[in-house]
Amino acid sequence: MRGTLIFSGSSCPALTGKVCENLGMTPADAELTQFSNGETSVRILTSVREKDVFVVQSGSPKINDTIMELLIMISACKGGSASKITAVLPYFPYSRQSKKKSHRGAITARMLANLLGVAGVKHIITVDLHASQMQGFFKCPVDNLHAEPLIARWIRQNVPDWKEAVVVSKNAGGTKRVTSLADALKLNFGMVTTDKKRGNGNMTGSMLLNPIDAVLDPIGEQVNEAVEHEEPSVSNITQPIAGTTSPARRPNGSSMHSAKSLPSRLRSSTSALDGVDEEGEDGVEYNDQRAHEVTQARLVQGHIVPDDFESPAVSAATSVAGDDPMTMSHASSFFAPQHHAALGGSGDAAESSDEEEEILKDPKVEHMVTLVGDVKNRTVFIVDDMIDKPGSWIAAAETVVKRGLAKKVYCIATHAVFGADCLEQLQDCDCIDHILVTNSYPIPEEKARNASKLTVLDLSYLLAEAIRRNHYGESISPLFQHIME
Repeated sequence: MRGTLIFSGSSCPALTGKVCENLGMTPADAELTQFSNGETSVRILTSVREKDVFVVQSGSPKINDTIMELLIMISACKGGSASKITAVLPYFPYSRQSKKKSHRGAITARMLANLLGVAGVKHIITVDLHASQMQGFFKCPVDNLHAEPLIARWIRQNVPDWKEAVVVSKNAGGTKRVTSLADALKLNFGMVTTDKKRGNGNMTGSMLLNPIDAVLDPIGEQVNEAVEHEEPSVSNITQPIAGTTSPARRPNGSSMHSAKSLPSRLRSSTSALDGVDEEGEDGVEYNDQRAHEVTQARLVQGHIVPDDFESPAVSAATSVAGDDPMTMSHASSFFAPQHHAALGGSGDAAESSDEEEEILKDPKVEHMVTLVGDVKNRTVFIVDDMIDKPGSWIAAAETVVKRGLAKKVYCIATHAVFGADCLEQLQDCDCIDHILVTNSYPIPEEKARNASKLTVLDLSYLLAEAIRRNHYGESISPLFQHIME
């Protein structure tokens, strides 16, 4: 590629070397040093005048140093009259700080986007942003690539009986990512949720413990009960429009076409909601029995415990709110005071991974974990965008194995951050059989060598093709497509 230079930051020289090898190039020369007081120094050792420059830099344990190094390299290339500068960030730093989590918090990801713009970036290439709406922080185009096609292809080629597997989200926030992979592989999906506000035998726990059960109650019966107690009025009397045929109604008042319009993996739950017998396209008979795919377990210090395990002295609810929940009404217990860090007391601002890890490991706090979905005697893929702390991964794996009776568990993520001894704990967990990540974030060779369960997918071909297409002005849409093999 004439007129193109690819510079490597200090965080990922190996990945940059593979990218350049795939493009038939060599990394451009640059000198990256630090002064004795820790200041970063950058010298560009080749001409960048009127060149199309790509700077590859990912995260690292010294994340702030790598960010400053990236900004200085971009500024140096801009000062050298480069025609266009593209920052290639396989892992975007500070991506978890994309919204305010407290009244005096900072949206750090937006600040970093502004810094890149001021430094002189004209284009961003990254992989699996923590929140896709972060692309709006930038004033320049952003190509948010996905590792999902690579992961799906690896699953098809290496997982036995993958067509019978279930894709599971370890928290409610990752359901969109999980359903995307489930749709690509045409698999069922499930979810594991952890109730952080359940007290031992209080009203708050009783209301927040079974939110799924309330949803799984037959909707038709709820509607009929409400209609029976409501006075007839013009607003609730449905008349067929002239020239049309009103949809057939079931005995409970629901529509006949509601279940068949949904994907097959959701029809069993829908049929249970509709409350009638029905036969699907695959010849599976659906009945009006209540769905049994909701499993609950107790979680203490990040591990599943037996039902007769002695409860901790302090419940999660009482640690958050000091009021006695037994004196509260059902309504007031549902709207229990939220943690002071949540904006407006809405609870929308979730804890960071460090805070969540501390809460899970607190021996005085008991949690209730809920598994939604049938994973019995099936392989389970637990999916998220990154692996940083091990607590939630181990809790989800123990839930699907010890309570859901899954036969095998794969932990899958794009970014292998592996803070502290995360990889060692995942390796030692008996409920986890395999760990699948990419090389978007540098993994120390010693850690990778000692982890027999770890498999690392190479992103260099994806990034190289994105760089080539960006340079020649070609569409990157083919990079999002799944290749069936």
